[in-house]
Amino acid sequence: MRAILQLQGAPRAEVNVLLTDDETIHGLNREYRGVDRPTDVLSFSLREPVPQVPAAPLHPASTQLLGDVVISVDTARRQAEQLGVHLAAELAHLAAHGVLHLFGYDDVTEEGAAEIASLEEAALALCSIAADPRGASADPGEAR
Repeated sequence: MRAILQLQGAPRAEVNVLLTDDETIHGLNREYRGVDRPTDVLSFSLREPVPQVPAAPLHPASTQLLGDVVISVDTARRQAEQLGVHLAAELAHLAAHGVLHLFGYDDVTEEGAAEIASLEEAALALCSIAADPRGASADPGEAR
């Protein structure tokens, strides 16, 4: 998460993280996205754009709250097993993914998914964590 903040020019920004279970994230996903199933990661930005009003720029010298990232450890564990990676690596990937959403990146298109995958790979490399085996080929619009 720190690597993403560095790469985005906001090293002092603050992100709240909740590591939870499938039941809790399912409820949040249903309530806030209208999707009635668990997911791996949700992001709740405090910088959501308001129509006709640009988002305030982040100032690198001050601490600003970006928002919340919620990760289901249950789902992360299943995904790590399916991908043949350590749980810690999958959690790092999901944390990076969630923080990128807080910066306004979206993965509903192939271009957006490729951009997020590239930024995740750069951040994880800074932390000496192998790139996500899913790479840029992850399904666009995947519930994250």
